[in-house]
Amino acid sequence: MRPWTVRLRVRGDDRAAILTREVLLVLGLTLGYSAIVSVMSLIAKLTAPEPLSQQVTAMNTSPSPGRPLLALFIELRSITFGYVVPALLAVYLLNRDRDWAPSTPRVGQRLGLNFSRWGFDWLSGLGLTALIGVPGLALYLAARELGINTTVAAANLTEWWAGPVLVLIAFGNGLLEEVVVVGYLITRLRQTGWGVAAAVAFSSLLRGTYHLYQGFGAFAGNVVMGVIFAVFFVRTKRLWPLILAHTLLDVVAFLGYTLLRDHVSWL
Repeated sequence: MRPWTVRLRVRGDDRAAILTREVLLVLGLTLGYSAIVSVMSLIAKLTAPEPLSQQVTAMNTSPSPGRPLLALFIELRSITFGYVVPALLAVYLLNRDRDWAPSTPRVGQRLGLNFSRWGFDWLSGLGLTALIGVPGLALYLAARELGINTTVAAANLTEWWAGPVLVLIAFGNGLLEEVVVVGYLITRLRQTGWGVAAAVAFSSLLRGTYHLYQGFGAFAGNVVMGVIFAVFFVRTKRLWPLILAHTLLDVVAFLGYTLLRDHVSWL
């Protein structure tokens, strides 16, 4: 059964309205809100005295400089309630479909979040990492040279716990974005009558929009990534490869910048 073929036992118009309201609430609490903040951040940068290419977007800075233990607890809190819990909420809401249609497969099977195809998931995840990573870096450098992107300082944590926490943040990003923007959103949009192309386009544009705070290059790159990831999910019904690829891409970006920023001039 395709993950979006579940039909609630209510009239079609009522079903669409119920699910549309649910989607708006989920996005309003998660990445839809992030998209609004990102657009406002870009407007602020475009209206600043400095050109966009001369501005720096700092990511993963210490939330409590000089107090590493407190900063660690703040980071763990953010990972738990900012990434993991919203992803679990989306999974929970999809699993509620079983209350209306008991024969519906569990959400792990519907979204490919079970552990039945680990070999495929790992190989596909590594392939997607390579497919996105190298062109993505080239696009970022080109966009910065063209003046349409900021310089992204991907991680500036110096505490003793920085490495493991950056990996957890990378996993949190991958879990939240792929579960909500791909698995949950495409499933719900299809259930409300959206076509595949429209659902993929909306998912991809949303992904690009909440990265606009970095600049237009990040928007374009993430839209392309969103299309590839969404089409992969539509065809395979597996989210684990997307989560793995996203995590690896962020780990390389976060730790790579931290390790190389003092040795490579173009970072």
